[in-house]
Amino acid sequence: MAWHHMSHKDIRFLRITYLRGPNIWTYRPTLEAWIDIGDLEDCPSNTLPGFYERLTAWLPTLEEHHCSPGVRGGFLQRLREGTWPGHIMEHVALELQNLAGMQTGFGKARSTHVRGVYKVVIRTRQEEVGRDALHAARDLVMAAINDTPFDVAATVSRLRAMVDSLYLGPSTAHIVEAATARGIPHIRLNDGNLVQLGSGAAQRRIWTAETDCTSAIAEGICSDKDLTKTLLSTCGIPVPEGQSVDNADEAWEAAQDIGLPVAVKPVDGNHGRGVTLDLMTEDDVRAAFVAAEQEGSGVIVERCIPGEEHRLLVVGGRMVAATAGKTTEVTGDGIHTTQQLVDLQLNTDPRRGVEEEFPLETIVLEKEQHMLVELKRQGLTPDSVPAAGQVVRIQRHGNLTHDVTDQVHPDIAELAAMAARVVGLDIAGVDLVATDISQPLAPQKGAIVEVNAGPGLLMHIKPETGLPRPVGKAIVDNLFGTTGDARIPVVGVCGDSQLSTPVARLVARLLDLSGKHTGLACNQGLFLGKRKVQDLTHRRWACSQRLLINRQVQAAVFENSPREILADGLVYDRCQVGVVTGVPKAEGLEEFYIQEDEQMFNIVRTQVDVVLRTGCAVINAHDPAASELADLCDGDVIFYATDAKLPVIEAHLDKGGKAVLCQDGQLTLATGDKTRPLFEHRQPPCAANELRTGVLLAAAATAWALGIPFTVLRAGIESELPLLDLPPA
Repeated sequence: MAWHHMSHKDIRFLRITYLRGPNIWTYRPTLEAWIDIGDLEDCPSNTLPGFYERLTAWLPTLEEHHCSPGVRGGFLQRLREGTWPGHIMEHVALELQNLAGMQTGFGKARSTHVRGVYKVVIRTRQEEVGRDALHAARDLVMAAINDTPFDVAATVSRLRAMVDSLYLGPSTAHIVEAATARGIPHIRLNDGNLVQLGSGAAQRRIWTAETDCTSAIAEGICSDKDLTKTLLSTCGIPVPEGQSVDNADEAWEAAQDIGLPVAVKPVDGNHGRGVTLDLMTEDDVRAAFVAAEQEGSGVIVERCIPGEEHRLLVVGGRMVAATAGKTTEVTGDGIHTTQQLVDLQLNTDPRRGVEEEFPLETIVLEKEQHMLVELKRQGLTPDSVPAAGQVVRIQRHGNLTHDVTDQVHPDIAELAAMAARVVGLDIAGVDLVATDISQPLAPQKGAIVEVNAGPGLLMHIKPETGLPRPVGKAIVDNLFGTTGDARIPVVGVCGDSQLSTPVARLVARLLDLSGKHTGLACNQGLFLGKRKVQDLTHRRWACSQRLLINRQVQAAVFENSPREILADGLVYDRCQVGVVTGVPKAEGLEEFYIQEDEQMFNIVRTQVDVVLRTGCAVINAHDPAASELADLCDGDVIFYATDAKLPVIEAHLDKGGKAVLCQDGQLTLATGDKTRPLFEHRQPPCAANELRTGVLLAAAATAWALGIPFTVLRAGIESELPLLDLPPA
């Protein structure tokens, strides 16, 4: 493809590529935009009058960007000294994502060999949001250059709406972040909040605060409040006595039987919708029945428990966080209506909003029947004007946003854990009413009023007062144990395709023979065990990823070509073994602006960069460029060669390193000055046999790194190597 420079003063997109896995830029998914800035190549930022002032007025938070000076304000310093539009666009796109509530910090801008053409790279957590942010950044930078208007607020608002609809919900994102902090990879399985943590047979799944261990029977029990109470009281857990009712007459009869005050609530309500508490009169009970009935299930009348409502989060049989509710009220001023007071005193709270990420909901009185009932009992409506100084109660038990985890009495924590166990939930939100959470429940006539499946986590992550609690970590630790591994062994093979395809196939066979159900994605197709599932001609990345999603796969082998690394990134985040059979020439990659052989080192290094600390790189010592990659590996290194006298091998063994060698007709494993013969490999010298020997050495080194027993390795190589149709070299 011929690239040539366009003459214009504009930023034009040539191509935007979503790199879905580790790539030449970073370990995480990124967007790579190729842009042509035309004659703006002659206009660095310090030559554009008023540009700096316009840009910083629109985005004052660019002050936080460190950039290459490495200090706060570093990017602004670069702007004043003079930098180019691609670099500026990168920082603006990152900042627009941050302002939209999707935090990200990594970006790069690099020139190509074509004048005015740059690669601009930004980290993004969601592809469409990132693409929109890039286009908006281009428009904003051009507006700042041309001194034309730009609506930053509307842009951020649009991006925020995209984040809300397309990115993970806040509770799910919090659990995923906790998994990431433990080095556990994740794959999003749908457009919503169904996420796989870990890979293959070692994976677990979450769906917001539900997991693959959350029992459907337990969820069914929770949604029937009567049944929940019966089971809890059978096990000696204090619950409020109550009755199901079908109409307002029955509700008043039940209230008299139970004794006033009573609470009226829907059978399967959530978020406190339709719940009215502390009812003392017939009128109030009848109005509360109507409010509860609107939620659409059945209605319960219960004894009103004295005290404040609390939410205790139980994970894996242990209480991990607790919040308390406080009464929601406003104070009259003799001027504004009740709804206006709510808007002025409550809805202005930055934590209130209509989107899911806000811990508190915006209050519209007309839409909340139980709030209307509460107002009516005080002789008010949304349109009344309360007197100056009059305290108006809007909601009895307001939002459960005050952290009280450290105050919970051990007996209460144990009761909450027991309630979750009785119902059968691994993660439960236990609602409990008590006057004093720091004292035992029975003497204060407190009770557990509800057990909820799939509880919201936001109140514990962003409480109004008190400490945020690491509830995501508790959930991840419960899924995997505190030390459990969430990964299956993954092997990546990159380099000379003549070698890498047979190496990948032989390694997959050896893993299979060692007793692991192995998936293989290579140039010859996608395999499960010996069975070919499909060709990998198109959508190769998505097809290969199926191996990591498949719950039966216990080990996976991936062949990665330089072209795939440039076009999509790697399929996995990290690997146990990264094999480099050589650093190929830069042929056929001109469309990626790759023309020099020296550029290939940076592409192939991606395979070594992702090796786990506990893993190993297997490297062809005969390729000088490949040998240099050893220093970049976080884990161990095993070199392989037919010549034990190579300086790189001798230096490696002198330091106690490992190598697999073929000398005097013997395949040998060497560690430092110790050697162990594996088996005889006497091949008459010819090109095809040289290739066969290279495949054999690479596969033996990989099997050694994976801990495959030597007996399996010997038997496997003897039976499988002859079956590989190696091309004549």
